[in-house]
Amino acid sequence: MQDPYKTLGVAKTASQDEIKKAYRKLARELHPDVNPGDAKIEERFKKVSSAYHLLGDAERRKKFDNGEIDVDGRETSPFARGGGGHAGGGFGGGDPFGGFSGANAEDIFDEIFGKGRGRGGGGGFGGFGGERKPKKVKGPNISYELSLDFSEAILGTTKRINLASGKSLEVRIPPGSENEQTLRLKGQGMAGMNGGEAGDALIKLHVHPDKTFRRQGNDIHCDLAISLSEAILGGSIEVPIVDGKVNMKLPANANSGTKLRLRGKGAPYDRGNKRGDQYVHLTVKLPEERDEELIEFIKDWSEKHPYKAR
Repeated sequence: MQDPYKTLGVAKTASQDEIKKAYRKLARELHPDVNPGDAKIEERFKKVSSAYHLLGDAERRKKFDNGEIDVDGRETSPFARGGGGHAGGGFGGGDPFGGFSGANAEDIFDEIFGKGRGRGGGGGFGGFGGERKPKKVKGPNISYELSLDFSEAILGTTKRINLASGKSLEVRIPPGSENEQTLRLKGQGMAGMNGGEAGDALIKLHVHPDKTFRRQGNDIHCDLAISLSEAILGGSIEVPIVDGKVNMKLPANANSGTKLRLRGKGAPYDRGNKRGDQYVHLTVKLPEERDEELIEFIKDWSEKHPYKAR
């Protein structure tokens, strides 16, 4: 004799909703439509269904708990009740699929496998009737993570990943991809059920920070040190961009904090048809070593040309 509560994996104090939830989970895993030709799984499915037939109906469950019926739903004798036991055959005997109306098991199967299953008079599995057409179920999605350098995300690239199926796949990273963006590879997830389509592979991107560039929306920002003479005189200077380097015109008398714009050198967007801008933030850098000539010049110049810096 097997305890129906243990068969469903619930406590004797479980609510009716908890019993139904446990049965739904087991029925989804053990149903013969999902495990065709597996006799052991089919036998376990019958036992689970019998347990739910007994406990899924609140009135029938109450009678069982009070010892008025046995595990097969048969009334016990007064002598058996007095002795505290449950008379009758072992749990799982009899017809485990008959009389399911009280526990609404058929409704549960409709929810899990879809309506439209045959309900003829006989020959169907478990007494549900004639042939039934299982509902197609899409396979689950599988999540992956992929790391990228800043330039790979901005300019786009191709990366190879190994899927859970064991297949290796080239993944195209579109230009302008962002940190924590998710790419979807249709049909590369788990296989579907009953002829249903496969799930998708969801690839979450992780973009490493860059020591030179930082992204704000579709624009890219960078800091650039310039010499004292460049700051005063201006001219053409070389500036790093994600694509490489370009020459930029530096205006004379450029201070630290000056922001210059390079149009169209930012991150691609609108399917790569457009690009943001790159902003260059200037910082005036003095010579590393002390220069006496420069010091004397500045002393003389500052006495003749005082100005307020703050």
